Amino acid sequence: MTGERSTCPAPRWLSIVGIGEDGVAGLSSVARQLVSSAELVLGGKRHLALAAELIHGRQLAWPSPIGQVLPEIEKQRGRPVVVLASGDPFHYGVGDMLMRAIPVDETICLPQPSSFSLAASRLGWSLQEVTPVSLHGRALEHVVRHLQPGARILALSWDGGTPAKLAALLMAHGLGASSLTVLEALGGPNERVRTTTAEGFALADIAALNIIALQVASAPEARIVTLAPGLDDALFEHDGQLTKRDVRAVTLSSLAPRQGELLWDVGLGAGSIAIEWLLRHPAMRAIGIEEGKERAARAARNAAALGAPDLQIVQKSAPDGFVGLPTPDAIFVGGGLSDPGLLDAAWAALKPGGRLVANAVSLQSEARLIDCFQKHGGEITRLQIAKAGRAGTGSVFVWRHATPVTQWRASKP
Repeated sequence: MTGERSTCPAPRWLSIVGIGEDGVAGLSSVARQLVSSAELVLGGKRHLALAAELIHGRQLAWPSPIGQVLPEIEKQRGRPVVVLASGDPFHYGVGDMLMRAIPVDETICLPQPSSFSLAASRLGWSLQEVTPVSLHGRALEHVVRHLQPGARILALSWDGGTPAKLAALLMAHGLGASSLTVLEALGGPNERVRTTTAEGFALADIAALNIIALQVASAPEARIVTLAPGLDDALFEHDGQLTKRDVRAVTLSSLAPRQGELLWDVGLGAGSIAIEWLLRHPAMRAIGIEEGKERAARAARNAAALGAPDLQIVQKSAPDGFVGLPTPDAIFVGGGLSDPGLLDAAWAALKPGGRLVANAVSLQSEARLIDCFQKHGGEITRLQIAKAGRAGTGSVFVWRHATPVTQWRASKP
């Protein structure tokens, strides 16, 4: 009709096709047709080999790093292109990367069961009760936070050596009785499923393509990263510069972490605040600013041991170390208050709506917090902790008071 603008949907030129170890046999007729008619087919070498009989167009194996392929895909816009991926491309797959460059309405996805789904079906586990973890290209320590008594975990391996490394990690945490099932090449002719324990692990000749099903068995002496803020001080390696357990729990509450937010931990010390911030949710981010080389290294060891290996550490003094860092949602200042300009610099760096929490123990540092309280408002609190201790060698117990901590917290308008 005249006067009306006709519209039509964008052509769905990019097809993302999940393929399993059963290869072409597991593909639907639609998926087979898409692969056969594509002018360009991309995927891992294994994927291209599995679909080889269907491919008539140009083949391109993933480069390293894989993101380098995006310009080549974009050049083909409007022409039929197929990306082959393992199982479900949007479950720890390439789907997310592709969506950063290609509008979703220009794509079509035909997934297969993911390795997580296949593993759960072999074991009779309900997926909604399982914790999925990818260790592919990621630090093994990411699994530590999930090692809760009785937990069922499905961990996608990096290679054939991952199961043995995971067994050793479990032993180090006192979880040697935990059951490990290694499932290899699921869905294909070479599928193999073997079960052992961490303490009895002796599996050999493990295929690079494997997933580990872990059922955690905890002993009383096991080292568990609990779900509550305020981890036991004994879990942290430190030189005395450690925000102690009770004060740390209050400090985390004052910082009020929300999913996906970024924390600056200024005067990182042993890293306890930043580490517990990261443990609140897998999407949390934290940057620790620490001038001391030994303390920075110690914080990194603590982060790995407690399941927060993504802690980023900037070995510089504050506030000089703030330069070039992404804007934080929250800032904790636990050290460096002897610098009279530190709190002003931290407040200036904070995004609107962000939270700043600072702890002080000396009278001079407390005075600076009171000054900031008067300028910016918020809340100032005295934290006094006392614990029972034996008086001398007898059976009489008395209260032993820790050094009081003054805490200022405020939200930036």
